[in-house]
Amino acid sequence: MSLTHDTQTDVQDRAILVSLVTDKIKRTGIDPELSLQELVQLAETAGVEVVDVLRQNKETPDSKWFIGKGKVEELRMAADGLGANTAIFDQELSGAQVRNLEEALDLKIIDRTQLILDIFAGRAKTREGIIQVELAQLSYLLPRLSGHGKNLSRLGGGIGTRGPGESKLETDRRHIRGRITELKRQLDDVVKTRELHRERRRKSGAVQVALVGYTNAGKSTLLKQLTDADVYIENQLFATLDPTSRVLQLPAGKEVVLTDTVGFIQNLPHDLVASFRATLEEVNEANLVLHVVDASSPMREEQMEVVDSILQELGAAGKPRVVLFNKSDLCQPEQLEMLPSGRGYLKISAFNPDDLARVTGLIADELAGDTLVFRIPGDRGDLSSLLYRVGEVQDTQYEENDVLYSVRLNKEDYEKWGYKLTEFVVQQD
Repeated sequence: MSLTHDTQTDVQDRAILVSLVTDKIKRTGIDPELSLQELVQLAETAGVEVVDVLRQNKETPDSKWFIGKGKVEELRMAADGLGANTAIFDQELSGAQVRNLEEALDLKIIDRTQLILDIFAGRAKTREGIIQVELAQLSYLLPRLSGHGKNLSRLGGGIGTRGPGESKLETDRRHIRGRITELKRQLDDVVKTRELHRERRRKSGAVQVALVGYTNAGKSTLLKQLTDADVYIENQLFATLDPTSRVLQLPAGKEVVLTDTVGFIQNLPHDLVASFRATLEEVNEANLVLHVVDASSPMREEQMEVVDSILQELGAAGKPRVVLFNKSDLCQPEQLEMLPSGRGYLKISAFNPDDLARVTGLIADELAGDTLVFRIPGDRGDLSSLLYRVGEVQDTQYEENDVLYSVRLNKEDYEKWGYKLTEFVVQQD
């Protein structure tokens, strides 16, 4: 387990996790225990030592304490006995609740949203990622400044203090709003640059495949194994944040651009989704979406629902999609039998060469469409190159000054590039 260090005091966060199960949560169908297991993973990813877990069932949250007053006293005694300096709540708290709990417990109070934002702050490496995370943090903290004063001034560093830092957050709201405005302006510039790159890819006829999935499902590992990409791989939540694109060569020689996107998670903070929208919308540009699922996870179905929900929010729910049940080597035979099968589903291990070959074959099949024959003049190298980029060239024949290309081309690509090629079609299956 990694440690969270402060440059001055070398202190690790020791935390008690708190889960409140309300009637509203029960109605959603979310399993509180699975959510709590995920919170443990999140805490450990942030470098926190989890020393205890506190659970409470209550019809509705307490407006002042979130948990009942008696439970607050139980939490205080547990923290004293275990030497905990932090309490992490599995639900989102209001600024007033944070303030009240801090005063009563003399602990650092963190909720699930702030914990996720903190992890993102530690993972962001590129300029775009850093801007997106700081914008999300400030948007989250602005209405809660009155409830986080003690957190921000507390010595010892650790979770809740990464990213924007004390100097920005302890100033008045006007300064914070000004900083948010400036970050949005910077992000707009990044979005414009990203859109130019997208437009360049569209004009070049690049075929795009997007990897999406719950965090730690193995997307980055799959990208690395398929393309020999030099990407960071770690068995932890949100190991990579920034989208990574690499060229993947399919069996017939056609090349596609394979993009790994940021992993999703249950209750992904709204501010984070908003800030990362430009990045996540790379999915909308994809010709095919590969939904990577951790087949060995007990939360598999819930995680798939989360991904479906976020794709719906992004407007990408209707994209052609294939589900890859990854980590099948970690499953028992009876678990594998329960997984859906047939067209659109594949059970794989990202470390199995045969499975990787099946993935590239499946991508080729999904992207392929009708076979058309084009008669291209020998001096139109631009059109010949376009056919190789957007379709699967199956055969070529040379006739005097022309070249006959037999090409398998899917409907979406033909609709996109047909205006350049229609007059050269001589046969269609």
